[in-house]
Amino acid sequence: MRGTDEDPTRWPPSWYAATAADPPFAPPLEGDARCDVCIVGAGYTGIGAALRLAEAGADVRLIDQARIGWGASGRNGGQAHVGQRRDPFWLEKVLGAEDALHLWRIALDARADLDRLIAGHGIACDFTPGLLHVDHRRRDLAHSRATVEHLRNRYDYPHVDYVDGPALAGMIGARGYHGGMIDRRGGHLHPLNLAIGLARAAMAAGARLHEGTRATALARAGGGWRVETPRGAISADRVILAGNGYLHGLSRPAEARVMPINNYIAVTEPLGAGRARSLIRDNVAVSDSRFVVYYFRLTPDHRLLLGGGETYGWRFPADIRAFVRPHVLRIFPQLADVALDHGWGGTLAVTPNRLPLLREVAPGLIAIGGYSGLGVVLAPYFGRLVAEAMLGGSPDFDRLARLPVPAFPGGRWLRWPILAAAMSLAALRDRL
Repeated sequence: MRGTDEDPTRWPPSWYAATAADPPFAPPLEGDARCDVCIVGAGYTGIGAALRLAEAGADVRLIDQARIGWGASGRNGGQAHVGQRRDPFWLEKVLGAEDALHLWRIALDARADLDRLIAGHGIACDFTPGLLHVDHRRRDLAHSRATVEHLRNRYDYPHVDYVDGPALAGMIGARGYHGGMIDRRGGHLHPLNLAIGLARAAMAAGARLHEGTRATALARAGGGWRVETPRGAISADRVILAGNGYLHGLSRPAEARVMPINNYIAVTEPLGAGRARSLIRDNVAVSDSRFVVYYFRLTPDHRLLLGGGETYGWRFPADIRAFVRPHVLRIFPQLADVALDHGWGGTLAVTPNRLPLLREVAPGLIAIGGYSGLGVVLAPYFGRLVAEAMLGGSPDFDRLARLPVPAFPGGRWLRWPILAAAMSLAALRDRL
């Protein structure tokens, strides 16, 4: 899903695109090709899988309808969360204590792998440590305090601390928050430069990338698969569908379980170091407790980047900066005199229960996605796990593939109005 008027040959007019590193040359596919694994989708998941497979000597081709990182991987808020979309209490209740603990360990491995990728491949993506979760309702404070205690005691995770109201007031200049918790292993980064750096690493390892190459059809061919594109076809033993919210009919079982949601970001004009630090003193990332989350952080050139507002459907607002501005002023009314230099939309994919989808939907065909906003950390690592499953087996992939991810209710057409109604109700509860 995307705004229907977007040009797939260009990144959207974001602050990320304006400050992006030079991307590698990845020409469209011309003619037919043969490989061991074809990966559809050049975001974090697909690139992470391509990198691991190429490092192991596999013949890999990675295709994308647009540019490297053109989708959510190059448009998101740049927040590196530790954990899963659901909190440990929910996971323990639904999955059991043992599986919840394994999911936490997988999330920690993903976070460590992000450090390894950035350092090992010299990716200049401005990673900055610290992520602050803030509560917009006083009644949420008890949950934040309990979560900190649970992570420290049950999960042996010492990197989180509870933040009370007075302490929070000294940390951020935002209105309407009462406390929260800080995770020092979380952080923020330049997401498009992360995608570009990972793509360079994958190509250096031997993977072949093709931008401007849309997968138009997918069919069994002999013992493998045939991926059709506008100017050629790829025959592969195995296929990874890493398009997340952009599958375009390639797999009905996968698409039934992931729903694209449009989210919007605006970036201010440069504020100067002093004014920027008056908004977020310690340069940490911040996200709040709303169901339709507000998230914000500073950029290296002293701007405020804030995400707020969602839509459901095929089109973005005509003026995204105007769409996001009320959300900016709701949190930071002191910025009424500040211009917004950039505004863009992006699409994340959610599942009905917010658990990630990793599933072999047919022999040799794996679909992966539905990170529900936590893809910066999880997606590259989950791509790696899929690759390792193909290379000989991965117990962590097997565990993730067993997660109960149901289809959205309503089928192919009615799920859209059902989702919109449910999300609108959740947004109303945010205001109560």
